[in-house]
Amino acid sequence: MIKTREELRKLREIYAASLGEEDKKILICAGTGCISSGSLEIYDELKKIMEERGINVAVELREEPHEHSVGLKKSGCHGFCEMGPLVRIEPQGWLYVKVKPEDCSEIIEKTIVGGEHIARLAYAKNGEIYKKQGEIPFYKKQTRHVLEHCGHIDATSIKEYLAIGGYSAFERALFDMNGDEIVGMIEESNLRGRGGGGFPTGRKWSQVKRQNAEHKYIVCNGDEGDPGAFMDRSIMEGDPHRMLEGMMIAGLACGAQNGYIYVRAEYPMAVSRLRTAIAQAEELGLLGGDILGSGFSFRMHINRGAGAFVCGEGSALTASIEGKRGMPRVKPPRTVEHGLFDSPTVLNNVETFANVPLIINKGVAWYKTLGPEKSPGTKAFALTGNIENTGLIEVPMGTTLREIVFEVGGGMRGGADFKAVQIGGPSGGCLTVKDLDLPLDFDSLKAAGAMIGSGGLVVMDSRTYMVEVARFFMNFTQNESCGKCVPCRGGTKQMLAILERIVAGEGREGDIDLLLELADMISHTALCGLGKTAALPVVSTIKNFREEYEAHISKKYCPVGACAKLKSFEIDPALCKGCSKCARGCPVEAICGKIKEPFTIDKEKCIKCGACVTACPFHAVKEV
Repeated sequence: MIKTREELRKLREIYAASLGEEDKKILICAGTGCISSGSLEIYDELKKIMEERGINVAVELREEPHEHSVGLKKSGCHGFCEMGPLVRIEPQGWLYVKVKPEDCSEIIEKTIVGGEHIARLAYAKNGEIYKKQGEIPFYKKQTRHVLEHCGHIDATSIKEYLAIGGYSAFERALFDMNGDEIVGMIEESNLRGRGGGGFPTGRKWSQVKRQNAEHKYIVCNGDEGDPGAFMDRSIMEGDPHRMLEGMMIAGLACGAQNGYIYVRAEYPMAVSRLRTAIAQAEELGLLGGDILGSGFSFRMHINRGAGAFVCGEGSALTASIEGKRGMPRVKPPRTVEHGLFDSPTVLNNVETFANVPLIINKGVAWYKTLGPEKSPGTKAFALTGNIENTGLIEVPMGTTLREIVFEVGGGMRGGADFKAVQIGGPSGGCLTVKDLDLPLDFDSLKAAGAMIGSGGLVVMDSRTYMVEVARFFMNFTQNESCGKCVPCRGGTKQMLAILERIVAGEGREGDIDLLLELADMISHTALCGLGKTAALPVVSTIKNFREEYEAHISKKYCPVGACAKLKSFEIDPALCKGCSKCARGCPVEAICGKIKEPFTIDKEKCIKCGACVTACPFHAVKEV
């Protein structure tokens, strides 16, 4: 256990020297995505082969340097999930994609022993082979600061975190700054909460700091309930100490001695790595009582949530930590005044806390060079959907949608036309072709009727039926409503019923106006943020794709041909040979006719199963 600032600095130097003695490093992505694709099997195979070959393999950083060793590490998420499992080779910076266990022998023989690059394992596009990770267009267009360590260090090692300068921001805040200076620095940086609302972080900290209370708390929201979002999970899995350091600085600034991390139970790896990180910090003396002889004490606790989306809301989250049902309460008072255990509480999400050490170490002026003045810094997004490159990305605030979709994302999959992006999950809205040059920052998105939310970006092509998109998100929201307030409980249920009716081809005149009326009522009267934003996907799809709603309601027609219940089948008499195969295959006897004469379909009986299309050898049955 280290007890002084000097001991911390000495230990950091020792670990940095030890890390430098690893001539080569193999970093296997051990994020959830790559693990599901078999990356741990690759790790085991590489370790086995090197041990059999007598290669000095270092799976753990030690205080005594390893001369001429090869580091074999489980890193956090590299981000390029589409290409996993991923293996990074240092010091060359080479990235191998879609690696299989049977590739391991070649990696050791050619790359580790022979220093040779294996072209077939590299990312290739349009005939060009990209050796280095930084040269790949997916990475080249990004600016990775919050995610800078993910994929580059052992995600389970405090030693490697210290070796690259870890906890230096906390050290500076602890010994060289007071609470006012820390809060002032965060205020001046204009760091805004990355959980979705974009509330100024420094203002929240200052409100907690000035509260006269015996106990104060720092709470990290790692619940991340949005469908398609995995930014916070990747930080917790890949760089947990960065987040802990940010929380410790917040505790120092606001006068809190306890931090709580609220993580959804569906993130078992994140929970495991956080527990490991906390235990490591406690063992070294960076968490606990009288840290580094400073008199400051801080302890960290983990609470697992049960996967309720509403617990992303501040008051519901703190209620859940207290062992109560996660339900929002009426405000004021707000969390900064009466939060966890009825005490003043700082509540930020994972990415927000991960930004704090950057600001303390590199300064406000540097931070403000990233992004627009009112929304500086970077933002991590989970890029998914009908796009070539899916995965975890980080770009400066204010980066346009066009740059993300067509440069970082590589454009639409299969050459399809871009149609829309759902941003911000069920609390967000749709951006369309007209928004491609819109800068993605808090204020620009709010003006466009959308929001960053937690950072999910679901890209959709021209084959996507937008009414179904609205129905999907409304179904999610309705299921996740806590039921406490009538507008959310009843309003979302009614909106879902209308949307399901429209999708089923049973929409009525006036349904669109009724949806908008319900949306307005819910957004103005719901108790919490979940309810107030629940209708955004519906409102934005009506605004941008009203014609799809009208086609389903008035014409009983699906413009993109996606709705099974609106399909209709006809038999082309010119192609029909009267073989009767369609009639014999129809489960409801909706097809009749005479042999060697054209058959017909009774549309009243037809259940639109498509069996007749499959059965016809002459392609006479057409979907209309």
